Amino acid sequence: MINRYIIETSKIKDLIAEYPFIINFFTENKIETKGFEEKTYIEYLDHFTEEEIEDWAIDKEKLIEGLEVYINQMLEFLGVKEENIVNSLTIIAGFNKSGEAENFEQIKINKSEIVSIVGPTGSGKSRLLADIEFTAQKDTPTGRSILINEEVPDKKWRFSSGNKLVAQLSQNMNFIMDLTVREFLELHAKSRLVENEEEVIGRIIEAANNLAGEKFNLDTHITSLSGGQSRALMIADTAILSRSPIVLIDEIENAGIDRKKALGLLVSEEKIVLMATHDPNLALIADKRIVIKNGGIHKVIETSPEEKEMLVELAKMDNIIQNMRNKLRLGENIDKSFFE
Repeated sequence: MINRYIIETSKIKDLIAEYPFIINFFTENKIETKGFEEKTYIEYLDHFTEEEIEDWAIDKEKLIEGLEVYINQMLEFLGVKEENIVNSLTIIAGFNKSGEAENFEQIKINKSEIVSIVGPTGSGKSRLLADIEFTAQKDTPTGRSILINEEVPDKKWRFSSGNKLVAQLSQNMNFIMDLTVREFLELHAKSRLVENEEEVIGRIIEAANNLAGEKFNLDTHITSLSGGQSRALMIADTAILSRSPIVLIDEIENAGIDRKKALGLLVSEEKIVLMATHDPNLALIADKRIVIKNGGIHKVIETSPEEKEMLVELAKMDNIIQNMRNKLRLGENIDKSFFE
């Protein structure tokens, strides 16, 4: 539950961003916050003169308590209580396909962290995701346990359709509904009871076009989007509108989008990102990487300073390859100047 301290210390713009439905509370109580977005709610209430307080019968204490009650009631109604916020995910070791103990004790992943998952096809990457999604408690084939915020998780993560722990972004994303991008986003926004719907939709389309190689607009039909555009739209939608605190991305290197910007967007929205990849550029961007072998977690490797230095050189190589791809798409010739 939200408490008074958060209300007293948070800027109005941050409260609206976190709890968009409070705009209704402001409207009902004739609270005009325009021009005070950078101020706290308390600072806004303190700006009234004694004469205004008397003339308009302003009860500051009642307005503070009322906002706290309103937010908590709405969170309960929506099924999104503050304790649902995931600050960390912990994986406790189980066994591989041979029944051997995994080569670690536990892995803790904090929000805004990126973890890459590497391993051969069929090694068990999907099983790891399934264990996380199911919040396994030694009741899956791997015998792993999952903790949320360092505690045994509430069963809501298993059975709630409205509060899914993991949002999956698969390699192939195909839409079958004949909707425009605007209609698709409006449906999702309405299902989340978003108050500032137009603002959120605007943020999503802007973020999606920042990721996609070729821009599209709100009137574009989603069935006509390219693979890269579809992936960009879903990543932006997941980052900005989805309540799932954990995002798994499968082979983002084949997405046809700006991969680094996509990861940056997800991290900026405080998601925990697990990324299955074979691309060394992406694997080394991660804070750590999980190596899967024979159905189990074989290694957990912290990305070293030396690897981060190597990443700079890999990025240069990657830029050369990306520039070549763009030239080929535009029908231009490739010459030796790329390597100079």
